[in-house]
Amino acid sequence: MLIPIARTLAVLSAALLFYLPAAAQMLDKQHHHHNEWTKGRFSEVVTVTGPGKWLFLAGVGAEAEKDGSILHVGDFTAQCRYAYEKIGKLLAAHGGKMSDVVKLVTYVTNIKDRDAMNQCRAEAFKGGPLPVHTFLVISELARPGMIVEMDVIAVVPAGK
Repeated sequence: MLIPIARTLAVLSAALLFYLPAAAQMLDKQHHHHNEWTKGRFSEVVTVTGPGKWLFLAGVGAEAEKDGSILHVGDFTAQCRYAYEKIGKLLAAHGGKMSDVVKLVTYVTNIKDRDAMNQCRAEAFKGGPLPVHTFLVISELARPGMIVEMDVIAVVPAGK
């Protein structure tokens, strides 16, 4: 009777050693809405459980990747789309994607661009859950000609 129990324990131990590393790679990210009006606009809370790699992106705007000159001067939508394109590239370079974004802060220089920002953000996240979002209107951004800039925090599963 002792040998079958020992064999069963050995099999269970081997299974745990095999599956435990895979389980450790799991990352559970949930989006929460506590008020009806926020649904489809932004997540009020994003919870992340499990091992993961945190990515903190510096302010991303319409700076040209080669020389930092501002592209699409005066065109909010073009600057916004370009910034999201850059965000996607930066995330991908570190194993992430847009759906890994948990916190987004958008800075604009004109409140009139709010609706265009909402449209641009919805396009960037392709109908998926939107991250926690803070929207700020400020007088100027880092470089002349910038009219939108974003700070991003993302969490990707460990090992990516």
